[in-house]
Amino acid sequence: MEQIKLDVPLIGILRGIDGGFFREVMATSFAAGLTALEITMNTENAAEIVRSCRARVPAGKLLGIGTVRNRDEAEIAIAAGAMFLVTPNTDIRVIEYGAKRNIPVIAGAFTPTEIYRAWAAGATMIKVFPCSVAGPAYLREIRGPFDHIPLLAVGGVTRENLGEYFRAGAAGVGVGSALFGAHALREKKPKEIGENVGRFVEAVTTASTARPEHCAG
Repeated sequence: MEQIKLDVPLIGILRGIDGGFFREVMATSFAAGLTALEITMNTENAAEIVRSCRARVPAGKLLGIGTVRNRDEAEIAIAAGAMFLVTPNTDIRVIEYGAKRNIPVIAGAFTPTEIYRAWAAGATMIKVFPCSVAGPAYLREIRGPFDHIPLLAVGGVTRENLGEYFRAGAAGVGVGSALFGAHALREKKPKEIGENVGRFVEAVTTASTARPEHCAG
């Protein structure tokens, strides 16, 4: 199946946030240079939050729903206006459902078999999760046989180590509180969040231009 193209070196991940503050964080983050933002499906009223924010998404920016675990949740997310889906697991039904509706699906996978299976089903990117378990070295080895598959590193990525993931061959990274700032999120400080996001975006811009290291075959 032909893959839907999606070029996003950084996806911001928000979980357990209320709708009012999500709108502030979205506006601030997009203004600071973030291109793609997801709210997780297991956030209370996630679909309603996306539905109410969809019209506020600036041109060239993307608002999606993550932690989409099954076909039913995929239907809810797309009906709410999600511009892309992110899954924590490999569910072929979710990938096919998104592809038929021209909605990019970043499918969660970890083993070589899961990664290839999700890609062959039409996933737009593969979310290697949790990356913190094996680190950049695992990503580098995976790219040996799968150098044609864009990999999104998720789990444990910080501003300090993101360069290692891009050098290992990651096409992008997905980041939660390390992107926005745990304190800034907890204390609801949009200005501080914007500053944190701006610094992270700048770091990703620099890191993503690095040449990937040699991969095993």
